[in-house]
Amino acid sequence: MQYTIENQLVKVVIDSKGAELQSLTHKNFAMEFMWSGDPAFWGKKSPVLFPIVGGLKNGSYEYNGQLYKMGRHGFARDMEFEVSWQKEDGIMFTLLSNDATLTMYPFHFSFSVRYTLDNNDLNVSYIVQNTGKEKMYFSVGGHPAFKVPFTEETSYDDYFLQFSRSEALDKWPLSADGLIEDHAKPLVKISDKLPLIKELFYDDALVFKRLLSKYVFIRSNKSTHGIKVHINGFPYLGIWAAKNADFVCIEPWCGIADNVNASGKLEEKEGINQLNAGGTFERTWSVEVY
Repeated sequence: MQYTIENQLVKVVIDSKGAELQSLTHKNFAMEFMWSGDPAFWGKKSPVLFPIVGGLKNGSYEYNGQLYKMGRHGFARDMEFEVSWQKEDGIMFTLLSNDATLTMYPFHFSFSVRYTLDNNDLNVSYIVQNTGKEKMYFSVGGHPAFKVPFTEETSYDDYFLQFSRSEALDKWPLSADGLIEDHAKPLVKISDKLPLIKELFYDDALVFKRLLSKYVFIRSNKSTHGIKVHINGFPYLGIWAAKNADFVCIEPWCGIADNVNASGKLEEKEGINQLNAGGTFERTWSVEVY
């Protein structure tokens, strides 16, 4: 089921399946900023990644001597969430652990995704609560796909990513089965800009670790319209598009795919978060549209 929140500037549509963002429209310009979800390229729009980000080595992990299987990016994106809170300019969706999740992930949890509007900003919060009696291990992240170009008068390669500061953009390559390789490769020496060309993504996502930048723009010198994604608090960032598709995903992650040399033990997984019994973890990314 789809739900709408809005204020004077922005209208947002979210589906309760996967608590997935479907539409982000600036009312003054009648502009849609989300990817269409064309299945010929990629049928998703903004999947929520929980309780893992990326893929697992051999599609499985070990915890307490047991082997568990789980698909890429976890199960939350394919599950139905309940609306736990709603007002005109905000809504929260919640997924509780159940018999189905426990077969893949042996922890009791409450996982909420909260969407709130503040002028022309959409804030997206992930709230993880450990409702069990033991320490919980998890990852969480976003995967929003923004359509590029934003206007009919511009083309894909008119756009660029602009980071909040100049820095070395070293990408961590992905293996053929989606695991993080051992060594980073320089993408851009020192810069705050990365021109968008579709060939950037022919070898899968660009994965960055611990960038210094707190936000990243998608913008063009040929248009006054763009977006600004705040990524502070997320130690990993993925940037991706399906081959030759007219979108760019800006993906803030608290977690990352397994390394090619991963042990397979959940508690040893790179970037894994720990939460004690009764504890709460919260992170928020936001996107400003203009």
